[in-house]
Amino acid sequence: MIIYPTLELMNGKCVSLTRGRLDEPVIWHVDPVATARGFAAAGASWMHLTDIDALSGGHGNDALIEEIIRAAGIPVQLGGGFRARDRVTRWIDRGAGRIVIGTMAAHDPELLRELARRHPDQIVLAVDIHEGSVMTEGWKSRSAFEPEIYVKAFDDVPLAGIIVTDIDADIEDSDGSLGVLTGLAAQTRHPVIARGTVRSADDVARLKYVPNIAGTLIGRALLSRDVDLGEALALASADTGPTAAFR
Repeated sequence: MIIYPTLELMNGKCVSLTRGRLDEPVIWHVDPVATARGFAAAGASWMHLTDIDALSGGHGNDALIEEIIRAAGIPVQLGGGFRARDRVTRWIDRGAGRIVIGTMAAHDPELLRELARRHPDQIVLAVDIHEGSVMTEGWKSRSAFEPEIYVKAFDDVPLAGIIVTDIDADIEDSDGSLGVLTGLAAQTRHPVIARGTVRSADDVARLKYVPNIAGTLIGRALLSRDVDLGEALALASADTGPTAAFR
């Protein structure tokens, strides 16, 4: 299982959003570039980066993102506001290892398919779920899509994976629910990456036992030091051992 240490950028600073609200960010007084280098030094094989400002069309973090991509020493999975073809191709050209697409997939699924075919294994689908529905526009809009049907519709697309966020667990700031993840992971052939479920090392250990969970994003818990990256990486790479058969 791959651990994706995660940074969210707003106005050039590392932040975490409280219950998804853009107006109440928690600001972490860390250097984004040095922190990214630290992820690689700890042994991470990937990192995830979200441009919060880009959700509303801003480009103020572009130079910083380019610097992180150049300096991190590991591939960067980049998300935030990818709703047009040219922005996707531009950031792939700038060195992003993968691009995460959410809203575009709901509004223009054929464009997502085309981009994934053109950039195989570099496009990741983001599926954000609230009260049984897929949400778009940064959790602001409820779509008519049921998550299980939605992910299966993209089974024939050469995606690098699917990031699944259980918004209900995230906004309540409670222990991450494995129910939504388990159900969706069973409905797709693509590897599933969990988001918003890790608040302790025990959560990493639990995710290891969910079939088809290929990775997890960890952001706030790393910056708050509730989770040690080295420990999380060790847990993610450990052998889970045999599973007992029930009769």
